[in-house]
Amino acid sequence: MSKLHRTGNLTRVSEFFLLGLSDDPELQPVLFSLFLFMYLLTVLGNLLIILAVTTDPHLHTPMYFFLCNLSLTDIGFISTTVPKMIGDIQTHSRVISYGSCLTQMSIFILFGIMEAMLLTVMAYDRFVAICHPLHYQVIMNPHLCCIFILVSFFVSLLDSQVHNLIVLQFTCFKDVEISNFFCDPSLLLKLACSETFTNNIVMYFVGAIFGFLPLSGIFFSYYKIISSILRGPSSGGKYKAFSTCGSHLSVVCLSYGTCLGVYLSSTVSQSPTNDAVASVMYTVVVPMLNPFIYSLRNREIKRAMWSVLSKTVSS
Repeated sequence: MSKLHRTGNLTRVSEFFLLGLSDDPELQPVLFSLFLFMYLLTVLGNLLIILAVTTDPHLHTPMYFFLCNLSLTDIGFISTTVPKMIGDIQTHSRVISYGSCLTQMSIFILFGIMEAMLLTVMAYDRFVAICHPLHYQVIMNPHLCCIFILVSFFVSLLDSQVHNLIVLQFTCFKDVEISNFFCDPSLLLKLACSETFTNNIVMYFVGAIFGFLPLSGIFFSYYKIISSILRGPSSGGKYKAFSTCGSHLSVVCLSYGTCLGVYLSSTVSQSPTNDAVASVMYTVVVPMLNPFIYSLRNREIKRAMWSVLSKTVSS
């Protein structure tokens, strides 16, 4: 169990205890196998997309460049939480040190915001491709693409460090038990025994800013895309270009839909177990499904992935 230092009726902690998804011993082998399978499937699927894009010269375009970065982000996102959970099940230990918990929380937020930023950049890429097709190569040049990636990373890093600094201000916690399988920032905030009203305001304000701005960028891009298609006299080419947005729209709906569902379930349900199960959707299921969405709905990706697989098998 966690090491505790009592100060009056408050608890200063050096370790936390992750409650996980279930305490039932009979379910542990099932959870271990299930999450190991989903983790390997996610990593292999996203790596396959990266290999397909990097080895096929026809896919060396901004859209697939951003897709590669999205796949890398998904690998990092799921690797932040699931390997720790799998290891805890295997070793029958759910303890995580204070420093490791803060590190996991920071990296979790970093990759989470990075994904939202990349989805926004990909929406802008589709906006330029459809609304300004003649200037697409000039606008979406390699230099600008790299700037988009760097800005996305530093914005994500800023958000993660703001959350980290807020948690570092907590001198003590009411409890050491976190009712999830990872160090959820919102749960750490609830466990703080110090005055958290100001920290709540700051954290939720920062979360709203970094969550609302990417979503508003996506809405604006697709508003301009749809307006351009409806206004265009010859829309055959634009409809064809809009068809490339299908995969992106599916991922956006899946990502934001699951986050909204988790938020609503946490407000309605008072069960920590239900909240932990709901969080599996956006921490594990979304990164796992993204490669399937892009490979099944995109002929170029599908062709490139089959080429990579055939070369691997033949060699």
